[in-house]
Amino acid sequence: MLILRRADVADVLADREAEIIELVGETYRLHDEGLTSLPHSTFLRFPEERHGRDRIIGLPAYRGGGRPVAGMKWIASFPGNVEAGTERASAAIVLNSLDDGRPTAFVEGAVISAKRTAASAALAARELTAGNAPDSVLLIGCGVINLEVLRFLAAALPGLREAALYDTDPARAAAFAQRCAEAAPKVTTSVATDLTEALGAHRLISLATTAAAPHMDLAACGPDTTVLHVSLRDLTADTVLGAVNVVDDADHVCRERTSLDLAQQAVGNRDFVAAPIGALLRGTATLRREPHRPVVFSPFGLGVLDMALAEYVRERAEERGLGVRVEDFLPA
Repeated sequence: MLILRRADVADVLADREAEIIELVGETYRLHDEGLTSLPHSTFLRFPEERHGRDRIIGLPAYRGGGRPVAGMKWIASFPGNVEAGTERASAAIVLNSLDDGRPTAFVEGAVISAKRTAASAALAARELTAGNAPDSVLLIGCGVINLEVLRFLAAALPGLREAALYDTDPARAAAFAQRCAEAAPKVTTSVATDLTEALGAHRLISLATTAAAPHMDLAACGPDTTVLHVSLRDLTADTVLGAVNVVDDADHVCRERTSLDLAQQAVGNRDFVAAPIGALLRGTATLRREPHRPVVFSPFGLGVLDMALAEYVRERAEERGLGVRVEDFLPA
């Protein structure tokens, strides 16, 4: 068993944004071709009121194709950690051999989860704004995910020059600006204090909050706006129904009271989903933008992306001699 610690994972993935984006794109294509196995995620919740916002999610997945991989991510989301000064999410990934089923690697998963999330958002931003790429972005929610989103957007959109930062805690937004300067030094950052004004000023928006229920619409957005709805529960059902919606997988994202699930409940169907990102990447579907309807990308966060990136990390860690190997984890 190879154990890869957070430092090992971060070391392997440092400055690999372009490669990770392409890996995510390849995996989306395989998923759209039916070359993956992706059961619904399992949500572990708790009966005590003090754990009302907390959950631990299990994501089993298999990616086929030329480099098959199978395993499971176990990721905890405890929003109260943010107020306590620690990260909201923590995760571990187990990879299994496809020869005998035995576990081969135990990988710290929070770094992988953040980077595959950001890579999918950046990939979608590049695909959905092709031919008219934005030079600025509004980041709503100043945490780990939007920091990575900015890092990957800078790689995917070379013309990106400005990032406006908005958070319900202005002090957090101000502190976040320094971290953004380190993650994307060519992008100028500023703190937005008026959300309505900021929504109208930027054609690209990334939503990565800890919201558990819808709290905003996109009425203030200008024409030709693209929204990366990473946190999935920010937008009202009416807003979703009024948008051009792109998803990673409709069966996965229309669950667990996401904004799209609420929209589905309101109208009794999923006709509001225009296309999956994998089909757009493969050219088996096209997207027609309408000037006064925002395009909203809502990625559930497919476990198959975690497996693909964890295997990428494992291969390179093996080559570089990183991690801790436990020879007697399994019986001989």
